[in-house]
Amino acid sequence: MIEIVEYRDAWPALFAELGLRLRAGLGDVALRIDHIGSTAVPGMRAKPVIDIQVSVGAFEPADFRAPLEAAGFAFRAGNPDLTKRYFRETSGPRTHVHVRRAGSFAEQFCLLLRDYLRDSPAEAELYGARKALLTERYGTDRRAYTAEKSSVVWELVRRADVWAQARGWQPGPSDA
Repeated sequence: MIEIVEYRDAWPALFAELGLRLRAGLGDVALRIDHIGSTAVPGMRAKPVIDIQVSVGAFEPADFRAPLEAAGFAFRAGNPDLTKRYFRETSGPRTHVHVRRAGSFAEQFCLLLRDYLRDSPAEAELYGARKALLTERYGTDRRAYTAEKSSVVWELVRRADVWAQARGWQPGPSDA
């Protein structure tokens, strides 16, 4: 069952704890460690999953894999998205770690969308409401939920790009 919940004040602290642990294990291998996704947007409804983006210089050699596994994250080799390497928690709070190349479109996309939604509470509210509606409509059908949500995300990114151009947006410092 897909679950969308009201914003939880504990999410930033959960990320902060995980981010410190990852920073300690990854050191300079991680050029950035950022809280991304809906749990990174104050007040926004979300799946109760902490999404963390780790930005690295390159995927090979995979210097990030052993430290992430030592920190309690399992590598998901079957992930079809070739722009990232994907890890999930082995215990503790639901956490997804997305390792992306620094400066790549995929890395910037997540940071831009997060920053836009943080700066646009009305958009965050509408997006959260849309996800809740899609959850009701699709229940356990993750593929249908994701497909429908994608069109909403791309519309948000279009507006986020206009917002970024007007402000000269650049990602701020790493979160951890």
